[in-house]
Amino acid sequence: MIPTKAVIPVAGFGTRFLPQTKAMPKEMLPIVDKPTVQIIVEEFVKSGVKDIVLVTGWHKRSIEDHFDSHPELEALLTESGKVKMLSEIKKITSLANFIFVRQKGPRGNATPILNALSAIGDGESYFVSWGDDILISDPPAPVQLAEIHKKYGGIVLGSMRKVAPEDGEKYGFAVGREVEPGVIEVSEIVEKPGYGKAPSEYATLAGFLFTSKINPYLENAVSEVKGREPNYIDALSGLLKDGKEKVYAVSFKNAKYYDTGSKLGYLKAVVEFGLNHPEVGGSFAEYLKEIQLTTNLEETT
Repeated sequence: MIPTKAVIPVAGFGTRFLPQTKAMPKEMLPIVDKPTVQIIVEEFVKSGVKDIVLVTGWHKRSIEDHFDSHPELEALLTESGKVKMLSEIKKITSLANFIFVRQKGPRGNATPILNALSAIGDGESYFVSWGDDILISDPPAPVQLAEIHKKYGGIVLGSMRKVAPEDGEKYGFAVGREVEPGVIEVSEIVEKPGYGKAPSEYATLAGFLFTSKINPYLENAVSEVKGREPNYIDALSGLLKDGKEKVYAVSFKNAKYYDTGSKLGYLKAVVEFGLNHPEVGGSFAEYLKEIQLTTNLEETT
């Protein structure tokens, strides 16, 4: 059965987007007319997830407000006869049951996952996805993770095939034996091995299915890791070392990944979503053609 709960850590400061993120969470940066975090939530909802646990900080109140109802705005849209827009606004609140947990403890991506466990039932499996990673796939990424879990059991890490030398500086990589095309049984996770040093093509990103077996290892990582930020990979490595749970990595099929936590990744997402937007896509495409034409003319003169 597909897990019905998902954890999205959104408590970071978004320093790569300063000064814009001084007052606005990076997860609320718009991809045309939707914030990044809403697109991530919608992919979970498509997959059958009912409860979304957002791990926030004091500076992330706007995320909570976004998924709450807004009676004044709804009344204004009703009076203005903007029925379609009113429907879109109301739909946001009813997407899922939203649970907001404040992050407590050291910085590091293991901490918010550990904080979210108070909202996850004992023994339950759950999804995890970062608040600035958009992955659009068919079927949705959580469904693909759940299919591998149903087949083999254990923890399942989402991955994309990455082979460029610079990818070794951007991502963690799963290493292991192939159990079927596009799926490996993981023996080791290597975090950002360095330029040209990726030990495999399985870059782990944008979605995981965790079983409860990892929970005590998350606690150990947060309490015992010293001198650096505790990472979920610390928990996975401990679990693999003890042999307490199988871990698999699946290369997502029919997938497009956007790292909106980087300026270039964000701009790519805005352009591609803009081109596919039913309202502005056609006009936007024409505008981009005009820019390209102007650039070409300037280069030839």
